Amino acid sequence: MALTRDGIAKRIAQEFRDGYYVNLGKGMPTLAVNYLPKNMIAIIQSENGLLGLGPHPTESEVDPDCINASKETTTAIPGAVYVASDDSFAMIRGGHIDLSILGAMEVDEEGTLANWMVPGQLIKGMGGAMDLVHGAKKVIVAMQHTSKDGKTKVLRRCTLPLTGQRCVTRIITDLAVMDVIPEKGLQLMERAPGVSIEEIRAATQATLIISSHVPEMNL
Repeated sequence: MALTRDGIAKRIAQEFRDGYYVNLGKGMPTLAVNYLPKNMIAIIQSENGLLGLGPHPTESEVDPDCINASKETTTAIPGAVYVASDDSFAMIRGGHIDLSILGAMEVDEEGTLANWMVPGQLIKGMGGAMDLVHGAKKVIVAMQHTSKDGKTKVLRRCTLPLTGQRCVTRIITDLAVMDVIPEKGLQLMERAPGVSIEEIRAATQATLIISSHVPEMNL
């Protein structure tokens, strides 16, 4: 069975490591902070200037002045700091983010990412994604495997305007975890519980490298 948004967020959280500085992109990636492993210290950075982002607030904790890059209300952990946007982007561009997890409209077998616009549609701006894909030490994409109309988002080559070329190392979807193997394709690492290799293959245009045993995700 395909994972829910929260299921994907739980799997995203397994990518965190002690001491990491992590940036979570708009939408589903921001849910991962709710599943940070106990006793792990990972500092979540938001490009709008919050370093030390906490879980989503309960109704009694909502502070309209404390928001993340998705303009959602959030919380701040003890010791969090607030900085100007230029300082926040200097942290990103200076290579101080260990891990960036971004959503995507398309990603391809070379690790190229398209996530900022669809031609002809009105957009507010590109946000910080282009800085993150080049400034973060590791970039992971987290998304639904297919679009609302059932078309695959995991392609041989992206067709939409690009955010970054060959920048993604791992893809986490509601069906699978795949690693980018340069010049070869995508290595299928894990399956969502109950999802078959045949289902993943049918939903994927990119070249898949499949070993004799592909374990289910441990959620």
